[in-house]
This record gives sequence, structure tokens and C-alpha cells, in this order.
Amino acid sequence: MRRRLTLLVAATMCLALLAFVVPLALLLRTVAQDRATTTAGADAQSLVPLVGTADPVSLRTSVEHMAADSRAPLTVFLADGSVLGTRAPRTSAVRLAALAGVSRTVERPDGREIVVAVLGRPDGTAVIRAFVPAAELTRGVARAWLVLAGLGVALLLLGLLVADRLSRALVSPITELSTVSHRLARADLTARARPDGPPELREVAGALNHLADRIQELLREEREQVADLSHRLRAPLTSLRLEAESLAGPDAARIGARVDAMERAVTGLISQARHRREPDAHAVCEATSAVRERVAFWTVLAEDTGRAVTLDITADGTASGTADGTAGCTLPVGVPADELAAAVDALLGNVFAHTPDGTAFSVTLAPRADGGAVLTVADDGPGLSTDLVQRGASLGGSTGLGLDIARRVARSSGGRMDLSTGPDGGARVTLELGPPASPTVLP
Repeated sequence: MRRRLTLLVAATMCLALLAFVVPLALLLRTVAQDRATTTAGADAQSLVPLVGTADPVSLRTSVEHMAADSRAPLTVFLADGSVLGTRAPRTSAVRLAALAGVSRTVERPDGREIVVAVLGRPDGTAVIRAFVPAAELTRGVARAWLVLAGLGVALLLLGLLVADRLSRALVSPITELSTVSHRLARADLTARARPDGPPELREVAGALNHLADRIQELLREEREQVADLSHRLRAPLTSLRLEAESLAGPDAARIGARVDAMERAVTGLISQARHRREPDAHAVCEATSAVRERVAFWTVLAEDTGRAVTLDITADGTASGTADGTAGCTLPVGVPADELAAAVDALLGNVFAHTPDGTAFSVTLAPRADGGAVLTVADDGPGLSTDLVQRGASLGGSTGLGLDIARRVARSSGGRMDLSTGPDGGARVTLELGPPASPTVLP
């Protein structure tokens, strides 16, 4: 915009300067020509009384003296053929003036000729000739034109400078508005525009600030609403805890531990909903321990439903076994541990929700070629439609959010999620988890 405004001002000023300077330059040339012609004509007219009345000796002396002081060549042609002053040939204009007795100005290629006929001399009509050379007609014109050109350039530069200042004052608030809008798009809801510039831009800045305030208010209300909804889960959890305490034996301890885990998850959900966290660019966790812990959690339920579970963890290019995995493997990935656990829970929860009891499944964790890890959850069930990768889509009566949770976890680390069909027709979900953004010591 600054460049376009500057070009517009430059074009306008160039047209205005051309409309002003060109006629003025032509006028200066005409004035210079008229000035030289008027001066030469005045010198010729001053000799008229002298030529008409003086004797030949006095006339010759006076004419020689005036011709020496005049800028233009000054010549007097007498009727007897005598030539006084500057030597010059008898031109056609001189001869015509001597015959007709008229004065005139004649344009010539080399200058301008002024002839004045003097009548009343005893020997006949005398002719006074003043000649203005072309150089005298244009004396000072080139310098005046240079002054005009310099003045025009100076005015143009001054106009461009003023245009640049004005365009900067206009564009700066627009640039600031763009910066604030990009910050808001990156979820920086503290960004506010400074009302500055023309009234229209100040109004836009105020509207943008009002929009940011409204977005912040709506998000705060939404977080509080999610926290309230999550808090409602505490009542059935409390009832479930009381039911577990009324039991006896190992089942009571196991169910009580599951209730405690659920209560911690609900508490974390409430905390996360009420206190929004900014994405951590340096998030890191050790994938093998997180995956092993969540698989162990679901293994108990798998045993109850007759499902065979296979866990295969590979680190540093070395296979580490099956079933329970092998200790000592480290695979750092660029996601927080709780988010990776949520992704694993979502994928394994889909296996239990969308496959019949007794369906075997496997969990494989291996290093990725460019860093990070590849997590694969496969089952021997009927498979999943690729349409289910869309958020909220479900054919089994669930919320349809599990696969989207896993997809967002993978994308947050710079990876991706693939949904495919295994060799035996079951579902296969692969999460590519990127490496940490910077070298970080694992906790």
C-alpha cells in the first residue's frame, strides 16, 4: 500500500509539474526573445533623430560609438551607398525598406533582423538595421530551464517524502491490526490493537478489541461449563466408591483402584478446563513407560473379556520382547505423558467398544526413522471405516472423539495418524509421534 500510494503521488505530481513547468519554460523563451528584440529595436530607434538631422561626420562618429556599445550589430545604410557602424551586407529587407520606406522585423535562420526606414534626408531614405543573433535570442534560457528542472525535481522529491510519511502513518496501524489478528489466530487472546490512525482505522481497532474480549469471555464460559459438567461425575464416582467399599476380597481393592484412577482423571479434566494451558513447544516424555503402563491398565479388563494382548516394544533398533515388554527401553517423543496416555486409552477403548469379547489385539511401539516413535494398535475385529477419523463420527453409539484425540496428539508432535486394515481384516491404527523439539533430559 505504501508503494502504491507513493506511485500515485509521484504520478500526480509529475502531471502537475509538466502542466506547470512546460508552459513556463516556453514563456521564459518567448520573454528572452522579446527582450532581446526590444533592446535591439530601442537601439535602432535611438538613432532615428540622429540619422535624420546630423551631418555626415557627426553621424559617422555617433553611429560608430553606439555600434560599439550595442549588444546586437547596428548598421546604418545611407541612400548614397555609405554604410556606417557594423559592416553588414544589404539584405532584401534593407532594400525593401529603402524603396518602400517601411520599418519591419524579419525572422532569419541565424537570428532576427530589425530594419527602420528614416525618411526626410536630402540624399534619400536611410535604413537603420539592428540584427539579433540566435544566441542572443536564447541568452539565459538554458540556465532558466535548468533552474526550473531543479525546482521540479526538488518539489517531486519533497512530495514523495511527504507521501511516504503520510502512507507510513496510514499503513502502520493497518500492519498493527494484521499483527494483532495473527496473534489472536494463534490463540494469544491477550493481544489488543492500539487505536491509532484515521477514524476508520480506530473504529476497526476498537471492533477487533471487542471481538477479542468477546472470544475470551465465551471461552471462559465454555471452560466453566465443561468444568461444571465434569464435576457432575463426582457424584456417581462417590456412589461407585461406596459400592466398592462394601465388597470384600481382591475385587474390592481392584475396583477401588480403578475408581481412584477415574477420580484423578476427572480432577485433571476439571483443572484443565478451568485453567487453559498454552501448548508446550518443549514437551517430552518417555514413550515406552507410558505405553507399558496404559497397556497394563487395560490388560486386566482384557483378561475379564477373554482377549489376548500382545505388547511389542522396540527401542534403538532392538526388539525388546512381547507381552509385558522389556525394561530399559527409551523412546523420547515430543508430547506430554498425560496426552500420550490419553491417546493410548482412546485407541484401546475403541478396541473394547467396537470389537466383540474375545477379540485379540496387539500394541507395537518402535522408533521412527527420523526420531520419535511409531505406535500401532491392531485388532482382529471387523475393522473400522475410514470415515470414523472425522471428529464426532461414530457407528457404535460412542462420542466419536477417540480417534480425533489420538490424531491431535500425533499432529502436536509433528507426526500423523493412519487408519488402515490389517492382513486379517482387523483395524490397524498407526500413530507417528515426532521427536522432542529440543534435547531434553527425561524426568
